[in-house]
Amino acid sequence: MSEEVIPVVSMRGIEKRFPGVLANDRVDFEVRPGEIHALLGENGAGKTTLMNILYGIYQPDGGEILIRGESVVIHSPREAIELGIGMVHQHFRLVTSHSVAENIVLGLPGNLFFPEQAAREKIEEFSDRYNLTVDPEARIWQLSAGEQQRVEIIKALYRGAEILIMDEPTSMLTPGEVEDLFTVLRRMANEGNTIIFISHKLDEVMAVSDRVTVLRQGRVEATLETAQTEKRELARLMVGREVLFRIEKNEIKLGEEVLRIEGLHALNDKGLPAISGVSLRIARGEILGIAGVAGNGQRELVETIAGLRPATGGHIFVSGHEITSRSPREIIEKDVCFVPGERLTALVPEMSVTENLILKTYRDQRFIRGLFFNTREINSHADDLIERYAVTTPTRDTPLKLLSGGNIQRVMLARETSGKPALLIAAHPTSGLDVGAIEYIWQLLLKERERGTAVLLVSEDLEEALTLSDRIAVIFEGELMGIVPSVDTDLEEIGLMMAGAHRLPVPEAGE
Repeated sequence: MSEEVIPVVSMRGIEKRFPGVLANDRVDFEVRPGEIHALLGENGAGKTTLMNILYGIYQPDGGEILIRGESVVIHSPREAIELGIGMVHQHFRLVTSHSVAENIVLGLPGNLFFPEQAAREKIEEFSDRYNLTVDPEARIWQLSAGEQQRVEIIKALYRGAEILIMDEPTSMLTPGEVEDLFTVLRRMANEGNTIIFISHKLDEVMAVSDRVTVLRQGRVEATLETAQTEKRELARLMVGREVLFRIEKNEIKLGEEVLRIEGLHALNDKGLPAISGVSLRIARGEILGIAGVAGNGQRELVETIAGLRPATGGHIFVSGHEITSRSPREIIEKDVCFVPGERLTALVPEMSVTENLILKTYRDQRFIRGLFFNTREINSHADDLIERYAVTTPTRDTPLKLLSGGNIQRVMLARETSGKPALLIAAHPTSGLDVGAIEYIWQLLLKERERGTAVLLVSEDLEEALTLSDRIAVIFEGELMGIVPSVDTDLEEIGLMMAGAHRLPVPEAGE
């Protein structure tokens, strides 16, 4: 009879409450030594809360934690680190002006002076051992997202972590960096380390994990061997219903031109060229996707169209009216709606759901009665949008910051699309969202297309861009590399364009 393996982590009956929310409801979660265990669930399912309890950031309201079979109480991250638990957060916690080596030893007890040589040697040891290539002397601001993540992993290993929690680790990485990360995680697991992989991305869970635990609404739905399940089953467990992975896109007869861009130029925040001579046009009832690796001018392009960044050359027209370098309010008045990539930049987390829903329209006469707001009309408007867009919120007066990421995005989309926009600019509208929320937003964008809205979709997910768009414009280092149809297009050709290795002739706007 084989000896029973003692779980390296065992969380029993864990409960955690926040005001109005039961985040973890009697959760049982076990992880074996040397495995990659995925913790899967929708936004707001309780994944990160559970791991913040394991890492000592939160204290549970009930339940027990055992590490290597011993019952423990973890009061702080420092105590978690002493137990061999490390955590790499979704948003990296590095000092950008400091070097890699300085970040890795920051906060450690020891010598009064920085142990430079010893730190460099240990960093190089971890780099070689796990193929975590990084220059110890480089400044954090000089590194890509993937390189910064390597620094976070080395920082955890440097502190003795044998149990590594990865919170949504691929949200800021390119496809190549994702595959590099998976190689590192497999190598670490093969050497006996234990990885807890928090995610809502089914393809990644299927690709990298040994087992998967699915959370829904704070409860464990199932724990499965990854090799014995499939995406469809995991999606059903996550959202409680069958999920469509492909959406039918109806043929649409294009209307008149809505957006025309001619030779657009713009600078980035450092005053360097970010957009160089871009020309585009979009008609009513069309989705034009912008594809490209992050940081190639997508942000500057949409912000320039929306009036948040001045153009340094060229022209932008909406429905025949020039809006180049006009104010955001003037552009909004031309029926242009904007869903930014960083959704909280256009929302106020401390304000209520209702207040966020009227941020753009509070001047409307229907919301004003004399010198005061018409509270009844505003509340009726909010209730209508909450119902139509299926926003899950305790009340209309709940602060926005207490909602899950998917519901915050629904509030944003409700505000931006509830009128009749001529042009909808959607930048990374599904970034960081779970499969159920993604399906909803895809359907909403296609609905806008069917009712004649011109949609400019920016996405770093090439599959999403191909699924939703009628045409794909590829951008590299701020230049347009070409525009191709979304169907029957060679993916290798698009990949070469995204890397700047291939360019197609682009017709001038108006031709």
